[in-house]
Amino acid sequence: MSVPIYLEGHYESVYNARWHHVVEVPGGNGMGMEVREGKPPQPWTYKEVGRTLEKDDGAQQSGEAPPVLMVLTSDKAWPYTWKEVESLPYCYLNCEVERVWQIVEHYLNEWFSIHAETDLTPGQHLVIGTSGIGKSMNAGSYLLYQLLHYDVEKLPVVLYVIGNEAFLFEKTTKTVTKYMDGFSIERVFASLFLRGVNAYIIYDVVKGCRKPYQISTTRVWGMIVVTSPKEDNFDAWEKYRSPKRIIMNCPEKDDVKAMCVWMKRNEPTEQAGYWRNINGRMEGVGPILRYIFDENKYNGRIQSCKILLVN
Repeated sequence: MSVPIYLEGHYESVYNARWHHVVEVPGGNGMGMEVREGKPPQPWTYKEVGRTLEKDDGAQQSGEAPPVLMVLTSDKAWPYTWKEVESLPYCYLNCEVERVWQIVEHYLNEWFSIHAETDLTPGQHLVIGTSGIGKSMNAGSYLLYQLLHYDVEKLPVVLYVIGNEAFLFEKTTKTVTKYMDGFSIERVFASLFLRGVNAYIIYDVVKGCRKPYQISTTRVWGMIVVTSPKEDNFDAWEKYRSPKRIIMNCPEKDDVKAMCVWMKRNEPTEQAGYWRNINGRMEGVGPILRYIFDENKYNGRIQSCKILLVN
């Protein structure tokens, strides 16, 4: 059994992540966009379509238009990259990422308002999307940020599980503790359950690591599994838990353009050229963030595609 590791300053870094947003403006060095500090004054709006939510472009109120993109900056990065050599401090939030949170928040609010009188649970959700579009880094990180800001008395603990590692965020003590093996993680779950603590789990499925059905959790906890469309990642858990599926769409062209504006915010004269380069890569592999912003990964992806076509 591994020894728990206390991560100093990581709770504050995530909880106090700084906001910026990118908006459309006339001109803007030819890009038509600019970066502004803080949260946008006019957020996106959504409407119910069947059993899910979709962005409602027709509901824009008078005044400033919604942003193209929002950015959260955590100085110590986000759990998704805490095991990596290169940390990524920026979490990119487009309307799809916000939509995922809006759905999760809806079930949380509903549960905490009436759960004492019903068997309603805070929600089991399954976020499915193409590999490399930002499900883990962006949607997973944003869910964590929002859950940490949720009412501490109602939801005092959030667990972020990625691969064989788990990060326990305790709001009352403002601490993060890292657990590194299955036995330790199971003991954390058991301890929280015996104490009667409400918790929410974000489970990021990683190739070659434990699947979500292999962990013991209670149905009275909320849980969201973030995964690629590969059914082996989630089919057993889905059959057992019957979660609500959330299909996460790929970023739009303007989302990626806004990311380029953000990345070159201190070099405005470089924005247009950088965007042309990234847009060219998108034409080759699609809006897959993992590849278009990394030249080596992009070239590797192109080569892999060529090999597949030859064979």
